[in-house]
Amino acid sequence: YLVKEEEDDNIKKKLMSRNRKCMGTCQSTESVETKGNHDQNVVYVADANRPGSDEDGRRRIASLYSQRGKKGPNQDAVILCQGFGMEDGVFCGVFDGHGKNGHMISKIVRDFLPCLLLSQRNTLMLSDEDSDFTDSTTTSPKDDSEGSPILSPFLFEEWKEACISAFKVMDKELKLQSNLDCTFSGTTAVSIIKQGNYLIIANLGDSRAVMGTISEEEEAERIRKSKGRVFALRDEPHIQRVWLPHENFPGLAMARSFGDFQLKHYGVISIPEVSHHQISSKDQFIVLATDGVWDVLNNEEVVSIVWSIERKEDAAKALVEAAVHAWKNKFPASRIDDCSAACLFLQEGRQGK
Repeated sequence: YLVKEEEDDNIKKKLMSRNRKCMGTCQSTESVETKGNHDQNVVYVADANRPGSDEDGRRRIASLYSQRGKKGPNQDAVILCQGFGMEDGVFCGVFDGHGKNGHMISKIVRDFLPCLLLSQRNTLMLSDEDSDFTDSTTTSPKDDSEGSPILSPFLFEEWKEACISAFKVMDKELKLQSNLDCTFSGTTAVSIIKQGNYLIIANLGDSRAVMGTISEEEEAERIRKSKGRVFALRDEPHIQRVWLPHENFPGLAMARSFGDFQLKHYGVISIPEVSHHQISSKDQFIVLATDGVWDVLNNEEVVSIVWSIERKEDAAKALVEAAVHAWKNKFPASRIDDCSAACLFLQEGRQGK
C-alpha cells in the first residue's frame, strides 16, 4: 500500500510540473479532508482567506461523503472547490475509478481537473480579448433582478469549450504517465460548475447528476461504428458493456471515460456531455453520485432521501448509507460497490424552507 501511495505522489508531481501554469491558479488554496475519510477520498478546496471558506461555510453549500465497498480499495473520489471562477463560484466533482489502477486515476483526475478547467477557461478569455471580443455585452455576464450573473449563450459555449478542452488535456496527461498503466483502467467524472445562478454540468461515464442523463442508444451506435461491440451479460441484462472486437474483454460499463486507452480505438471517448441549467427558486439541491448509489436507488428515491434530512451536512452520508442498505437487501450475494455522493445546495436555509 505504501508503495502505491508513493507512486501516486510521484505521478502527481509529474503532472504538476507539466501543468505549472494551471496549478498557479490554485496555489493560494488549502485542501481539507473530511472526518472519516482518512484515505483522502473526499477533499475540500478553498482560499483560506475567503469569507465562507470555513467548515460552517462549507456545510451551508454542500455535503460530501464516500464509503468503501467490499471490492478492494475505494476507487471513488469527491471534491468541492469554493471560489471557483468567481467569488461565490463552486466546482463539485465525483469520480468513480475502475480497473486495477482506478483508485489512483480517480484521485489524480479529482486533484487536477479543476485547475485544468480554470486554465482552459482563462486561455479562452485571453483569446477572446486578442480577437477584440471585449464588449461587455458578450464577454461579461449581465445581472438579473437579484443581482446574480446571467450566463449568456456565448459564455455557456465558452465554458463548454473549456470543459471539453480540459477533459482532453487531462486524458492526454494520463496517457503520458509511463509508470501508470491506464490501458484498461480509468475513471468516470460528473462535475458541476456553479457560476451565480447558473450550473454547467459536464458528465463522462456512468456516474450521474440528477439533472443530467445520456442517450444510451447514441453512445452504442458510436461504439459499433468504431468496430467495438456493445452487449449486456446474461446475468446483468440492464447493463450495456463495451467489448473489444474479437475478445470478450474488458466489458466496460460506460462509453465515456478518462483512461481506458485500449478502448479509445473502439469508440470510447473522453469528451464530456456538457449542459447548463438556470437555477430557479424551486431548485433546492443537485446530487452527484457514483454508480454504487445509482445501481440501487433511482432518481426519485435519491431526491426523497436528501429532502428528508434535517441537517444539510448529513445529507450525503445518509444517502450513501441508504444505498449500502439497499445493496444488502437487493443483492445479498453480491459484494457492495464503493458508494459516494455530493449534495450541492442551491438555496439558503434548509431545503424546502
